[in-house]
Amino acid sequence: MEAPGLTVHGEAAPFSTALRSLINNPLYSDVRFVVGQERQEVFAHRCLLACRCNFFQRLLGSEPGPGVPSPVVLSTVPAEAFLAVLEFLYTNSAKLHRHSVLEVLTAAVEYGLEELRELCLKFVMKVLDVELVCEALQIAVSFGLGPLQERCVAFIEAHSQETLRTRGFLELSAPALLLLLRSDKLCVDEAELVLAARSWARVGAAVLEQPVAEVAAPVVRELRLALLAPAELNALEEQNRREPLIPVEQIVEAWKCHALRRGDEARGAPCRRRRGTLLREHHRFLDLPFK
Repeated sequence: MEAPGLTVHGEAAPFSTALRSLINNPLYSDVRFVVGQERQEVFAHRCLLACRCNFFQRLLGSEPGPGVPSPVVLSTVPAEAFLAVLEFLYTNSAKLHRHSVLEVLTAAVEYGLEELRELCLKFVMKVLDVELVCEALQIAVSFGLGPLQERCVAFIEAHSQETLRTRGFLELSAPALLLLLRSDKLCVDEAELVLAARSWARVGAAVLEQPVAEVAAPVVRELRLALLAPAELNALEEQNRREPLIPVEQIVEAWKCHALRRGDEARGAPCRRRRGTLLREHHRFLDLPFK
């Protein structure tokens, strides 16, 4: 009986180099993409994409034909991110950059490339900084990426004041902002959080063409107005008359906490201090300190 054959392996590097030379190479290409807002033309090879990725297998069909659009338009993915995806599909490796890794991560999630997604997540967690964290949090919330969401929230808790000043903070969705406002560990005072929430709502109002109070409605209930001193509440009420942001009844509830002090109304999250809350004279009457 003939002995079973032996699988032998050549060097991987020349093989990878050869495949890398085919990325965006019109030579032998049988599919053409137009990608991103810049509408950059990208060449690829149908059989390789289809065998490596179910998304492309469904997109391109089993064989070329009139039912397959030419070129294939993918307008939502930037060209740089799409080329990184191709690099991974061709070589099982990709060069990631801080400025574009979130776009590659988004593409990996949308195309069902789990291994590339995990590589992007590890890279994001290594390079996470104040300018990147809100955009990363938004992607984590949008796609249900739990570990990244937890990492981003923890980073923002430790760098709250710097994060509130970034453009990324102003562009957060309401569900993402809610995650932050529900945290006891934010290193920022409530007065600054109120100002940040107003700035966030103004930006959203301009984009959505809606009243500030309407944009703010899903999140302002998480502001802990009872932590503000009476003079601050008075100033907030006056500003709220000029530019409505917070429901009147929520401000009334804050005044109740001041009036009742140790009463039942002065309990719970609306009166609980955060890590960055500045102490005020009336805080000694609140029964739930920062935990």
